[in-house]
Amino acid sequence: MRPAALDWSVENCTIARAMEILGERWTLVVLREVFTGVRRFDDMRVRTGIPRQVLTNRLASLVEQGVLSREPYREPGSRLRHEYRLTEKGLDLWPVLVAVLGWGDRYLADAEGPPLSVTHRDCGAEVRAELRCADGHNLDRPRDVIPSPGPGARRRTP
Repeated sequence: MRPAALDWSVENCTIARAMEILGERWTLVVLREVFTGVRRFDDMRVRTGIPRQVLTNRLASLVEQGVLSREPYREPGSRLRHEYRLTEKGLDLWPVLVAVLGWGDRYLADAEGPPLSVTHRDCGAEVRAELRCADGHNLDRPRDVIPSPGPGARRRTP
């Protein structure tokens, strides 16, 4: 049986477009750092071991894409430098990182447990990503979700 998805083009796929921005390992590591409060280049480089040029490129790309902004700062007696802050577009990636973190914690954590936890600021409970439909139903199983062509879908031309 031929999958119906083959009738539709993937040329304007937003997953593919998102992965053009996020799909490289170091990009998510940089985002993790900024989300955890590490905003300065040298701090990121030392903490993560990302090669200098790779970090420079990732930060420039995330700024160019509007995920991060460069904000000036100056330590007393030092030259002007920049730190990186999440934009609204960047903050919208937090659920994505929480979902990746949850998957990694489930399948890849060391025996001692995960090295990072995320909790609700108000009550201290663990935060996790969940699927929910627009009518408010929690979707506990991936098979409860049906992908189908959206309003921007284009039929493939033979």
